[in-house]
Amino acid sequence: MPATRNAMQTESVRSVLFITLSNIGDAVMTTPVLQALHDKYPQAVIDIVTDPRSSQLFRHCPWRGNIILKHKQAGWRGLAALVKELRAIRYDLVVDLRTDGLTLLLRARRRLTRCGCRSAGGHAVERHFCVLRHGEPPPASPPARVWLSAAEYDFARQALAGLPGRCWLALGPGARGEAKRWPADRFNALARQLQPHFDAIILPGSADDAGACRQAAAGLALPCRMLAGKTDLLQAAAVLQQAALFVGNDSGLGHLAAAVGTPTLTLFGPGDPQRYHPWHANACWVQGASGDVADVSVDEVLGEAQALLPA
Repeated sequence: MPATRNAMQTESVRSVLFITLSNIGDAVMTTPVLQALHDKYPQAVIDIVTDPRSSQLFRHCPWRGNIILKHKQAGWRGLAALVKELRAIRYDLVVDLRTDGLTLLLRARRRLTRCGCRSAGGHAVERHFCVLRHGEPPPASPPARVWLSAAEYDFARQALAGLPGRCWLALGPGARGEAKRWPADRFNALARQLQPHFDAIILPGSADDAGACRQAAAGLALPCRMLAGKTDLLQAAAVLQQAALFVGNDSGLGHLAAAVGTPTLTLFGPGDPQRYHPWHANACWVQGASGDVADVSVDEVLGEAQALLPA
């Protein structure tokens, strides 16, 4: 009888609102919960509230409904307009991973938020999953993911055309904030040490990362493909999927790489790598002493990178 009652409850959930996070890496780490929601309520249409910066990540999710943008800088008028838009639907379930009070203003049969949750682990993904528990057995956590279309795969093929071999190293020397940036000349020294193991080097990132990418690639014997500022998020993910290994700073690129199954090595300065490392079975990290990424040596990164090299 309890199983039947649970099945009826599952079947009755047809409309879900999922409120995700803003930064690229943070949003990627909410996708395991989104996948779990779909697995539990396969008939439900899931609308997603997200920041304009990270909205691309959900563009090709095959079972999503509407993508609703939350503009953090829009003030009270923007919030009022967002609430009005969301209140047009009475949702069967609202799942809020942001918990800024928005959920309380919406029409919903049931609400799940972080309030009162106890996480079974220290990682951000595990903390997100505690929202789904609320008295129920903890679900198995799927991997983080992004959904790509044929257009992104075509872009990656064209962007990487002409590179020799198939064993490529992706480097991410950029990051938001100097405190997160391992010196670009050390990326260059690392790449020189790793050259015998790879056929070419890929350097993705934002336009702001172009200078660091050029420094990291300076004088290398291997062919380098400079892509900083030349991709959107999904195109970058498709490019990273072609790499055998990604080594980069604590930024969204590492999370994108992990979400498409590429082994990652993340260099941390400030922050908590136990909580924020990319969610992937082959995700490793190195952290500088006292939270200073400049304390990380090339030899230390080299050792970790060699452990992740393809057989």
